[in-house]
Amino acid sequence: MNPEMDSALKELRQSVGDAYVIDTPEDLIVFEYDGAVDKATPLAVVIPETAQQVSECVKVARRHELPIVARGAGTGLSGGAIAEHGGVVIAMTRMTKILEVDTENRIAVVEPGVVNLDLSTHVAPLGLYYAPDPSSQRACTIGGNVAENSGGPHCLAYGVTTNHVLGMEVVLADGTIQWIGGRTRESVGFDLRGILVGSEGTLAIVTKVVVRLLTKPESVKTLLAIFKDLDDASAAVSGIIGAGIVPAALEMMDDLCIQAAEASVHAGYPEGAGAVLLVEVDGITESVEEEVEAIEEVCNRFRPIEIRTATDAEERERLWAGRKGVLGALGRLAPNYLLVDGTVPRTKLVEVLSKIKQMSVDTGYPIANLLHAGDGNLHPSVLFDERIPGDTKRALEIGGEILELCVEVGGVLSGEHGIGLEKQDHMPLMFNESDLAVMAKLKPSFATEDSLNPGKVFPTGATCGDVRQAAAIARVGPGAYV
Repeated sequence: MNPEMDSALKELRQSVGDAYVIDTPEDLIVFEYDGAVDKATPLAVVIPETAQQVSECVKVARRHELPIVARGAGTGLSGGAIAEHGGVVIAMTRMTKILEVDTENRIAVVEPGVVNLDLSTHVAPLGLYYAPDPSSQRACTIGGNVAENSGGPHCLAYGVTTNHVLGMEVVLADGTIQWIGGRTRESVGFDLRGILVGSEGTLAIVTKVVVRLLTKPESVKTLLAIFKDLDDASAAVSGIIGAGIVPAALEMMDDLCIQAAEASVHAGYPEGAGAVLLVEVDGITESVEEEVEAIEEVCNRFRPIEIRTATDAEERERLWAGRKGVLGALGRLAPNYLLVDGTVPRTKLVEVLSKIKQMSVDTGYPIANLLHAGDGNLHPSVLFDERIPGDTKRALEIGGEILELCVEVGGVLSGEHGIGLEKQDHMPLMFNESDLAVMAKLKPSFATEDSLNPGKVFPTGATCGDVRQAAAIARVGPGAYV
């Protein structure tokens, strides 16, 4: 360790305490990856407990020209929490307080390390819940959800994270602590809250969040529609939305997902099905019953094998356990998977899924298809084995081809997982040089000097980060960031 880094570590320990600074190689391994395939080891990890400690750590890192990466639970799926250029990772896992619940105004104030599901569990006795529900909601944190603008199965009816965040306390790149937004839906001036949600930690670090809470619905019904093939299930999705029905959730899984989920959680999914739709309707009892009938009528036009309705809360939870556990269950089929997160118009689902199936046949790599089908958000998972030379590279190439296909049919590169490292080279598919240059001006306006989560989102050359990183490398020592 060189003197410059020794000095930085000493100051970081003074800021958060010796026990909360990690710098030994064997401990840093835990922080070298997230839920994606990229890996990089930081120089140090700090675990602050307060916004003031976050501020002090940011100031220390800036003085020593070290890159800063904020990290939540590490469940991200685009490499957003990877310290690609080394530097200091600020892990928010000690900031786990639910600071306030205001039942009258239906809001909560939470710290960024609060686990998504824990918030809903906490307010459930009050008849409230937090709507955004990523599949990783048992582990992912509110701060990470804000960084990536996460969604989940129920985002079809209720929207993604940005629709449920009213305000936030943030630490800026110079260590200043600032409130953005507030406690009400409307605020005066520019919507800086909207800019920061989904900015992937490149503009500021979130230390408190004001979120909207919703009242639990009077009635909930969950249906499982089983189809012989993926095309019929895809057509049924378009049929449901085309009929003017917007369920709370409309999810799809193909045969590989069904196989993995059933073996893992025994959710009661049928053997031999080509695809299933998991449809949830909530609201007033009478309207729920009417909507369920309408959905069954539409599904029956597309030759379902069977349509089931969960008879009680236990069966409903079991059906959802299969859906939310399917990604982990894919480990039964292959050692690794690359999860692609593209979104296409619903009318293009049949075409796009057919082409993805053909890609799988042509390349020999199994591709498991999981979809937030109601809003066209695809999650095809390319199954591979990183121990086989060239397998990771080929999986990434196939993932890139899927993203190109999504954009080609009028879709976008991400529905909820962000751009991070994995998709940055594909940004020119959607944006020309002028577009990227305009977006890159956001960083200077926040005076980040590319110190916060550098090298993410934009393709190489879209920002002046390389110059900044070269200066940091010169101070800390050759090889420190590679």
